[in-house]
Amino acid sequence: MIELDVLGVRVEMPTNSPIVLLRERDGQRYVPIWIGAPEATAIAYAQQGVEPPRPLTHDLMATIIAELDHHVEKVHITSLEEGIYRAELHFDGGTVISARPSDAIALALRTGSPILASEDLLDEVGITMAVEEDDEVERFREFLDSVSAEDFEEEA
Repeated sequence: MIELDVLGVRVEMPTNSPIVLLRERDGQRYVPIWIGAPEATAIAYAQQGVEPPRPLTHDLMATIIAELDHHVEKVHITSLEEGIYRAELHFDGGTVISARPSDAIALALRTGSPILASEDLLDEVGITMAVEEDDEVERFREFLDSVSAEDFEEEA
């Protein structure tokens, strides 16, 4: 399994579709995942350390898990099926729960849990970009400016 870092969330133009961009920790492959606006907000808040006046759903989930004396061991981005990513939450004690990647990522950021994907999945969906600049945020913006959802649709 390969650990992934969350680079950030951005809105892809002209469709105004939010994207979360993951990158393999020790490599150059990137995984863009189109997500919903509420999940994009939840991920961005977690990355920026924003604490809303009332807990968001993912904050509540993290609190419930902790209060029940459990923890999320890892998040696993498992597959891409018919253009839809799948993920799993792996808890202590061996419990595994299916989840949307956006929810799993938002929860992982709040619990400090690693986000993982298999080598096979990264071979299938990973996009390689040359690392020539030190500014990853700028590379992310350039990537999003040049990509659209249609670039990731499966051909029949």
